[in-house]
Amino acid sequence: MGAALRRIQLGSALSAFGLGFTVPYLYVYVAQVRDLGAGTAGVVLAVFAMAALAVLPFTGRVIDRRGPLPVLLVASVVASLGAVALGFSSQVTASVLSAAVLGAGTAVMQPALATMLVRCSDTGTRTRAFAMQFFLQNLGLGIGGLVGGQIVDTERPASFTLLFLIEAVMFLVLGAITATVRMPRTPVVAAGVSGAGGGAGGGMRALLSHRAMVQLCVLGFVVFFACYGQFESGLAAYGTEAAGIEPSTLGIALAANTAVIVVAQFVVLRLVERRRRSRVIAAVGLIWAFAWIVAGYAGLGHGSQTMATAAMISTYALFGLGESMLSPTVAPLVADLAPESMVGQYNSAFALCKQLALAVGPAVGGPMGASLHGPYIVTFVLFSLGITALALRLGRRLTPVQDQPSLAAVPSRVVAVSLPEGAAAEAPVPVAAVH
Repeated sequence: MGAALRRIQLGSALSAFGLGFTVPYLYVYVAQVRDLGAGTAGVVLAVFAMAALAVLPFTGRVIDRRGPLPVLLVASVVASLGAVALGFSSQVTASVLSAAVLGAGTAVMQPALATMLVRCSDTGTRTRAFAMQFFLQNLGLGIGGLVGGQIVDTERPASFTLLFLIEAVMFLVLGAITATVRMPRTPVVAAGVSGAGGGAGGGMRALLSHRAMVQLCVLGFVVFFACYGQFESGLAAYGTEAAGIEPSTLGIALAANTAVIVVAQFVVLRLVERRRRSRVIAAVGLIWAFAWIVAGYAGLGHGSQTMATAAMISTYALFGLGESMLSPTVAPLVADLAPESMVGQYNSAFALCKQLALAVGPAVGGPMGASLHGPYIVTFVLFSLGITALALRLGRRLTPVQDQPSLAAVPSRVVAVSLPEGAAAEAPVPVAAVH
């Protein structure tokens, strides 16, 4: 990686390290340490997610008009202020407002960082850049959670305040590091956005007319709904209620998930980077379908408690294997589908689909996992097979280079390989590589 990419990756990893200090303990902090109750804790978590839904529809257009770096700098400051405020909040209103500020700031960081990765990479390096980001973010979250666990003490609210202050500092460090990045010059101009469809909603209309991108967004929603949206809700409820595992075992299962990602990421990368992206995503659906079947055995197989526990841990590990296959395929594909003037909007649209899935997933999976054990497993086996079907269907809409970047003869920073159908006649397709 070049110097710019290294700095972006370092800042991204450190911000994930900061998030790891607080994310696992947010519910306990609000409900028990601040003694605001489980209901308030649930509201705080919901507001944290809903804030992202409120800001992401506008984030992409600002990124494309102003560039990703200024947006990231503002988001890092906003998130830092939210973290500090939440660390000192002892009342319901203050906690909810602080969570909204923190959620909005962290949500905007995602598409801004993704767009910076796109601007500082080319078709040949983008796959590895996103895989490296995913690896470092998981490593940062895991280490942050482990270190934070050694600091927290439910009898001392100040210990949790310290966690939020560390998180706030890490956000500022992200901003400071990325501020030193010299972004390559790119045609980020308002005319490029309006030319894609005209008017205030032109960019969104152009995106919605791009069938491959719409299919990828639908696929992304199903991916996050069937996996990430179940980790700490439906699957956790199913494991404790149906499989009878101890709550502490869920921590071991999540650790196994992270360990598989960290260990397998670059082995998997070598296996998938010269294969068709659509086929790799389709394989993830099959792996996750098998993972849900293993989970079904844990809760419905009437085996020993030891076997049930091992099966649940294996389920989380299999999910981790699938995640390590998705990281070098899905995010780079969003970038390669985007016209040059709409990279930020494409990244934001995909992040919005992800956030919707993370909001709907627990609401649907939580009650099912706790009480409808058989239907819960069948439902998510079918969702996983749906990932396979959607991926294969998407593959028919991709160009050969979009589906398999290794086919590109000359690396290029140009991402306008595919334009929305309505914009094809208005915007010329670049043919020269940018060096």
